[in-house]
Amino acid sequence: MGKYNSRGITRRGFIVGSGVASIALFIGGFPLFSVACKGKEGSLKIGITTPSTGPAAEKGKVMEDGNKDAIKYVNEVLGGAGGYEVEYVWLDNGYNAATVVNNVNKFMDEKCLMFSTSSSAMMTAAMTAANQNSFAGLAAFGAPIIYRPPQHIYGQMPDYGDDWIVFVNYYKQNLWHGQGKPKVAMHLLSNSTGYGANDAARAKADELGIDIVISREHTASTTSEITSLTEIKALNPDVLYIASTPQPSSVIIKNANELGMTGGNMVIACGHAGITKALVDLAGADKCEGVYGTFPTIGWGDNVPGMAKMTEYCQANHPNDYGNMDYITTWAQSLIMVKILSLAVEAVGYDVLAKGDAGAWEALEEHGIKALSNYDVEGLHGPVSYTPGDNRLCKSMRVFQVQSGLIKPISGWIEAPVVKYEEYDWFGK
Repeated sequence: MGKYNSRGITRRGFIVGSGVASIALFIGGFPLFSVACKGKEGSLKIGITTPSTGPAAEKGKVMEDGNKDAIKYVNEVLGGAGGYEVEYVWLDNGYNAATVVNNVNKFMDEKCLMFSTSSSAMMTAAMTAANQNSFAGLAAFGAPIIYRPPQHIYGQMPDYGDDWIVFVNYYKQNLWHGQGKPKVAMHLLSNSTGYGANDAARAKADELGIDIVISREHTASTTSEITSLTEIKALNPDVLYIASTPQPSSVIIKNANELGMTGGNMVIACGHAGITKALVDLAGADKCEGVYGTFPTIGWGDNVPGMAKMTEYCQANHPNDYGNMDYITTWAQSLIMVKILSLAVEAVGYDVLAKGDAGAWEALEEHGIKALSNYDVEGLHGPVSYTPGDNRLCKSMRVFQVQSGLIKPISGWIEAPVVKYEEYDWFGK
C-alpha cells in the first residue's frame, strides 16, 4: 500500500474515534464463494468497508451483515454478475478517518473494481484518495460534500441535505398550523452526517420559509446533551431536527424527554442516519413515540419483489437484524454494485475488468455506473439511474414516524431535487 495519491482526510476538523481494520474473505467460517454458484471461471472483486466497531457500530455491524448476505445471495441464486462470481474484500473502519483511507489503498492494491462505504463520514475521508486515482466509490449514506462537485464518488440514495429539505417541506405542508415561519432548532453530529443537513439549511432555509433559531453540535460518543437542549428549549422551537446516528440521537431524545420538551407542540425529526430500529431500541419505544424521520428504502414486510429472499437470508444468517432498515440499505447497495459489474462486463468483457487497474476502473465507471438506467433494485428503494451532473443514483425517500414502537411510512415517495452546493462560496469550509 501507499503508492496511491492521498492528501487531506478531514473537513472542518472532522476527527472520529480510532478503529482497527480487519480483512475478511470468509463468511461464518466458510469460504466466500458458495459452490452453488456455477458461474464462469474467474471472479469480479469489490471492496466493502463498514464501521462495524467503534462509535457507530450499532449501524455498521448491521450494514456489514446486509452487504455480505446480499453477495452470498448473488452468488448462490443469481449466478454472480454477468456469470462471474463476485468476490469482496471487507474491511472494518471503526468509524475512523485514517483507517478508511488505508482501506481504500488496500482495495486498490487488491485490484478491486470499486468500493463502498456505509457512511458519509467515512466517504468524506476516503474520497480524496479515490478521486485522485479515479477509483469509483459508492456511499450508502451520503452528504453533499462527497459528490459536489461530481467526481468519482456516488451516493446510493438521497443525502442528509435531502433529508432536511424533504422533511421541512413535509412539515410545512402537513404539520405546521402556526403563523409566520416555523422555528427549527438543529442538533448536528460533528461530521458530514450533521454538516450535510446544515449545508441544506444554509442553502435553502430562506427559500423554504424556515427560521433556523439555533444550531448545536454533538459528538458520536456524547452521553448527555442536557446543556444544549436547555438552551434550545428556551427558544421554544417548532421542530428539533437531529442529524446524527442512532446512539447520540437516542441520548438527545431521552434528554429532551427529561426536560419536558416532548408531548407538546414541538416535533422531533431525525435524518435517515438515525431513524432506524436501533434508535428505538436504544432510546426506548415510549421515548421515541411520535418521532418523525426520513428514510430512502422500503420497510420490512412491504410487498416488493426482493423482500422474500432478503428476509430469508436475513433470518437464516443474522436474525437479530430483521426489522432494521440499515440491513435493507446495504443489501440494496450490494445489488447495485453487482448490477454495475454486470453492465460493465457485458460492455467491455471480463479480461478488461479482471486486471483491476486504472483501465478497469475507468471501464467500470463509464460502462457500469454511467450506464445505470432505472434499475429497480428489486423494489427495495427508488429506481437507480446515473444522471450527468448529479452523482446521487437514487433521488427518492419517504417520511416515517415511530408509532407504537414501529417505524412506519406516512408519506409516499418524494423526489429530492438536485442542489448545486458548490455554487455557494461557503460550501466545504
